[in-house]
Amino acid sequence: MSTLVLEEVCVARGQFPIVSDVNLRVPAGEVTLVLGPNGAGKTTLLDAISGILPVKSGRITLDGDPIHRASRVRRARRGLAYVEQGRAVFSDLTVAENLLIATSDGNLDPAFETFPELATRREIRAGSLSGGEQQMLVLARALLAKPSVLLVDELSLGLAPIIVRRLMPVVRALADGGMAVLMVEQYAALALAIGDSVSVLGRGRVVFSGACDELDSHGGVLHGAYLGV
Repeated sequence: MSTLVLEEVCVARGQFPIVSDVNLRVPAGEVTLVLGPNGAGKTTLLDAISGILPVKSGRITLDGDPIHRASRVRRARRGLAYVEQGRAVFSDLTVAENLLIATSDGNLDPAFETFPELATRREIRAGSLSGGEQQMLVLARALLAKPSVLLVDELSLGLAPIIVRRLMPVVRALADGGMAVLMVEQYAALALAIGDSVSVLGRGRVVFSGACDELDSHGGVLHGAYLGV
């Protein structure tokens, strides 16, 4: 069981500050959400946690171990996995081959039990799958890799709402299995239905942080963030 903690984290792209003074706790067994409008700094924050971008200041720890200066490889070895935007699959490999990359014992049953849709297409090249099937494949790989912390950026991007509703319970199940899940999502209502806690970003700063059900009583916060208020 692992806990990811951000303390006063600031991140820039080039010379431009994007995220400022973010404090965030992502405990094992929970889905922690980051919501906010485009340009609020959500993806930048995940990129910094994963090591794609450097942290300008502040501190990121995993189970108390500072990782904000660690390489992406070391972060991955510590149990950090990142499902980025764009459904990153190996297009020329089959579904089964994509999954085998993520497991050391060759057992693909958990992936196919979670996504029976993939079981019938295991010998199909991943590039031939629909967008929804590719996103299932990405999540299945994460399931097989068994990371302690999973970062998910815009799971729903480019997908029909019915597919998003199919995928959200899988994210919830991963957390219930002990993962610490940090998810950025545009479908706020669907995400809040499976989340435990939420931070709302507005112009790179946290403007609300609390339990998901508390956000209902602060409805103007989310609305104001999307309007730039």
